[in-house]
Amino acid sequence: MVDVTKDDRTQSLLTEGCLWRDVFNHVTSRWGFLILIALVDSPLRFYELRNTVEGISEKMLSQTVKLLMRDGLVSRHVEETIPPQVSYALTDMGREIAMKLDVVSDWIGAHASEIEQAQARFDRIAG
Repeated sequence: MVDVTKDDRTQSLLTEGCLWRDVFNHVTSRWGFLILIALVDSPLRFYELRNTVEGISEKMLSQTVKLLMRDGLVSRHVEETIPPQVSYALTDMGREIAMKLDVVSDWIGAHASEIEQAQARFDRIAG
């Protein structure tokens, strides 16, 4: 295994087409972030996930979940019932990153008032 420094990781994130940047984009995309947060507490079936992440289309949900599955962050479980029931859950890696995203979400919540004030100031100036 090759030792990778923080500078190497940062440079890779800034390089187009790099694996790290691709995964970073999947995790921090609008829908990727919300799907990972939605799955923190428990596995969800497709329609439960769609209803939890308000505003997402079925097509976008399906595409994003597939990307997160490919990255090893989400797993798909099929129950052999009639009709089959499919649920999605975080993998260990997915849970690890989702917990870090949860910290970001908490930070936004803690600073919501300041953010709204900054946005209002900007909007007044930008007019």
